[in-house]
Amino acid sequence: MKTKQARSFMGETKPTLTQVQIIQSLAEALSWFEKELGWGVAPGELNHLTGRIGELYAAMTTRGQMALETNQRGYDVVSALNERISVKTITTSNHVSFNSATFEFVDRVIVLRVNVDQENGISVEEILDEPADIAKGKMRPSGSNYIYAIPRTSQREQRPIEELRVTARALYSDFEIVRYESGAIRILRNGVVQPVVVKDVLRPIAAELGVEILNSQGEMKNTQQIGADVIRALNARVAKGAG
Repeated sequence: MKTKQARSFMGETKPTLTQVQIIQSLAEALSWFEKELGWGVAPGELNHLTGRIGELYAAMTTRGQMALETNQRGYDVVSALNERISVKTITTSNHVSFNSATFEFVDRVIVLRVNVDQENGISVEEILDEPADIAKGKMRPSGSNYIYAIPRTSQREQRPIEELRVTARALYSDFEIVRYESGAIRILRNGVVQPVVVKDVLRPIAAELGVEILNSQGEMKNTQQIGADVIRALNARVAKGAG
């Protein structure tokens, strides 16, 4: 007869994955997240999926593994350097909490945000990545938890996009559509970036040119993808007319 301790070792555990499998699983989780959004599900209702995305992202960036125990005490990932990492992933929340009773088992804290925006689509942003003792100093106690408040703005200053190299451009009507090396698309008039919703400008142009705004999975392309396709189509039309 198996002992209680033996049964705990035989219980449900997470599989050991190669780094390639972790990357593939992360891509699949992000794709599923995108599908759910396309079906009208609010990001805040996808907590289980965002949690999985965060664990996989942390395992990928630290060359680690998800902790084997399904309900591991205090941490979610073990890095290639054998650090026990507690991972928290948000979409719209303004804080995350850590169990003070199990925080002693944590060596490192990673807080991530899954961003959803028109220009970049879905992306993962690192909000905090600190050794546990330093991260704890940025938290406040609340009952049996430690609370970390999410900064309202990025702690890194954003570089002006005009300082980046332009990789593609096309003229349409009295303005220019420009693509920068970051992938960002901007509308310029007389060389000045216009304060417009870029995707709203691109959609009717895409319709005129016959540019598809859905990807192969039937999901809406983000602004960068539509912009790149529109620039390509506009330049192809000019080249055809000149030929």
